[in-house]
Amino acid sequence: MNIVVRTLSDRVFEIVREQIVRGALPEGQPIRQDALANELGVSKIPLREALARLEQEGLIASQANRGYTVRPLSAGQAEEIYELRLAIEPDAAAHSAERADEPARALTLAAFERLDAAAHNDLPAVAVCNRDFHTALVRARGRDLTTGVVERLAVLAERYVITHLQPSGREDRAHLEHRQMLDAWMARDGAAVRLLMEQHLVATIIDLRAQFGIVRG
Repeated sequence: MNIVVRTLSDRVFEIVREQIVRGALPEGQPIRQDALANELGVSKIPLREALARLEQEGLIASQANRGYTVRPLSAGQAEEIYELRLAIEPDAAAHSAERADEPARALTLAAFERLDAAAHNDLPAVAVCNRDFHTALVRARGRDLTTGVVERLAVLAERYVITHLQPSGREDRAHLEHRQMLDAWMARDGAAVRLLMEQHLVATIIDLRAQFGIVRG
């Protein structure tokens, strides 16, 4: 019985997270648990478990007398997410590039191909594939903690990725940057991977600052 409930909770978690990323659940408004449970065709138990996990992920917040609300996008959160990503991802991707075995290399290539196929489709699908690709770039044997941290940051970044890719031309630039990172990664050129990842993340946060109206001297 516990296995069934946990599996259902996992599925509800994935569905509600996708709704948040797609903007189907408005920011700052209370999540109506009864209505959402009815919509999903589940009881409130797996929904509550999923909402608790989403709060741990940083996508929603609980407030006294209001229940759960979707956290609004903010310049401050974007800065924090990308500062953390810059501190971890470039070195982790370089380490993985130099040490990945053939199954890991095949998984990374497959993740890029999914991202490539999603390009110019709906941006939420691109954001999910973007998360999977960035996670694949850092995955390495014996470094599960690093992979888990990067994946969590990538989940938090998904809505910002969508925001970043909305202006015309951004998706083409991101695709080129991903292609360059993949080529360097497959060539096991750790130094190039580190530099390309840094440039990619820095360019993204600079664009996001402009979109949030933040000016840096």
